[in-house]
Amino acid sequence: MTINNNDIDRLAGLAETLRRLHTGDMLVLPNAWDAASAQVVEEAGFAAVATASAAVSAMLGYPDGEAAPWEEMFAANRRIAKAVSVPVTMDAEAGYGIAPADLVRRLLEIDVVGCNLEDSDHVVGGLKDADEQARWLADVRSAADASGVPLVINARVDVFFPNSPVPDDERVAEAIRRGRLYRDAGADCIYPIGVGDPTVLAQLIAGIDSPINGNSNPHLSLATLRDMGVARVSYGPRFYRAALADFGTAIRAL
Repeated sequence: MTINNNDIDRLAGLAETLRRLHTGDMLVLPNAWDAASAQVVEEAGFAAVATASAAVSAMLGYPDGEAAPWEEMFAANRRIAKAVSVPVTMDAEAGYGIAPADLVRRLLEIDVVGCNLEDSDHVVGGLKDADEQARWLADVRSAADASGVPLVINARVDVFFPNSPVPDDERVAEAIRRGRLYRDAGADCIYPIGVGDPTVLAQLIAGIDSPINGNSNPHLSLATLRDMGVARVSYGPRFYRAALADFGTAIRAL
């Protein structure tokens, strides 16, 4: 598929809007999983729509972690992007093994102007080598720049997952190291997923010195995250699971 100049200009405008949203008041992103849920997010007044790979893959009948065929994931995200007028950022997992230039082209072809890219290794397990991941992110950044669309890259750092190979007492330092590498490679935002401790999050914000994506939880309310200087908050599959649970409750009551 060829993207014409009018599409490039339109997508560039959406990408620039999404990037600006990371530098003003905290960007709140209730993650969507299909066209209908994305429209609910837009109609509620949110300035952008993010997708959650765990929710999208579950909706398609697959577990998370690049188990769903990438073609199906892109098709689902295309339907989401076509259903709304605000910028859409896709949870693209670890990139599905797609070369950087092809990844950028495929994202733009489905009207997506941002992406989550994680450093989990879904082939051999564990985490990708941080330097190799930074080089790969730099290639994604370069391909996006060459396209004329300033794709917004949210680089996820997965060292805080329970099955992370990084020892507990080294996780903060390793997250800062990886975050800085990814920032310097051209990521617009760093996402240390799974951080629930305000003290740890404060260390990451200070140490990485980049816009940070946080998660709301009982210890980190939206007000607390805003006061801490978090740039972006996302919810992952939380609302998808809540909707499914409500559906189950209603069905069992029949």
